[in-house]
Amino acid sequence: MDCKRNAVIRLRDCRILRDGALQREDLWMRNGKIIDPEKLFFDERRSADVEMHCPFIISPGFIDIQINGGFGVDFTSCTATTIGSAVALVRKNILAHGVTSFCPTVITSSPALYHELLPHVKRARGGAHGAEILGLHLEGPYINKDKKGAHRLEFVQTTLPNGAVDFDTTYGDLGDTSIITVAPELEGGMVAIEQLAKRGITVSLGHSDANIGLAQEAIRRGARCMTHLFNAMPQFHHRDPGMVGLIAQSSAANLQTVFYGLIADGVHTHPATLKIAYRAHPKGAILVTDAISAMGFGAGIQFIAGVQIEITGNHALIAGTNTLCGSIATMDRCIRYFLEATDCSIVEALESASLHPAQLLGISDRKGTLNFYSDADFVVLDDHLHVLATFIAGECVWQGEKTNFVPPKC
Repeated sequence: MDCKRNAVIRLRDCRILRDGALQREDLWMRNGKIIDPEKLFFDERRSADVEMHCPFIISPGFIDIQINGGFGVDFTSCTATTIGSAVALVRKNILAHGVTSFCPTVITSSPALYHELLPHVKRARGGAHGAEILGLHLEGPYINKDKKGAHRLEFVQTTLPNGAVDFDTTYGDLGDTSIITVAPELEGGMVAIEQLAKRGITVSLGHSDANIGLAQEAIRRGARCMTHLFNAMPQFHHRDPGMVGLIAQSSAANLQTVFYGLIADGVHTHPATLKIAYRAHPKGAILVTDAISAMGFGAGIQFIAGVQIEITGNHALIAGTNTLCGSIATMDRCIRYFLEATDCSIVEALESASLHPAQLLGISDRKGTLNFYSDADFVVLDDHLHVLATFIAGECVWQGEKTNFVPPKC
């Protein structure tokens, strides 16, 4: 679909996710934005140029804030000459799974690799070429070595004596970075968190052995999120719940809303655990894929950051071990699994993959909603939440071959 500029498009009889409910309404858009039809009629005396019947669920486009690669490529294993094509491949292919925006994720690496790769991954608008790049997610190297998971030990850094200056030294220019995962218990960690937050970078706590007291202090200093809740952090204990305890204190005095990533792939987190977390703090849940290069592939051997990974069924393990190292699930699959596991509503499941990540990143004025004047990034879904079509800026950028959805023609 390639509509002329200023063309008004109307999708009729939709079930639109808006204001926390699925509402039977029409969706109006023009020039890549959702528009108010009343203003169109009363102020401009106009109606739609193109109309179509669309009796499907319309959700804001999904936002994946933690994705390491997929479809055969791993961002951390790239070089300066291959990172561009790797990101392009992933951003194109995730359209089929309803993802309209994402944060390419680079895990613990050497400073030399960061300086080589990061300048080649810039924020970029989405379209038929792929999902919008919202900025990088840098997961490591400032993590606890005892909670490193699949991260390479030789690259883990355990002190921040110079605060956020150490991030600049390690990473280089952070102008296109949106999220950094940090273990708050590291020497200098609290000061660094505070300084990063003041720069406008979202700080997520993860790969950490922090107790509840340290986690609370990190939130007060400006951290906003927890990276893949329950994974690579202390197990819950009734005397010290650790970082997990933050989900029960999101409304406590002096603590802002705490978001938390969940890998709802049926492997990383038990269904009962997903339900406990969600029931404790539904407004903070963010579904992430944490996908590795094997997403989109079957069983076999893949590599992430130079580590050999063995794929068997839905499990991705460091070869020869029982250590999980990312997911192979797509975002739409995670949403369906989350819906089943938690008994939440369709609205709540969809908002965990759209509104909540947008709120975390401070972009909910234009992403993660279908409010008037927001970006016309949305997903057309059937009643079972299978993706029928994906739109970015009002353009149909992906359409399933075996569906009864037909995009509007201009």
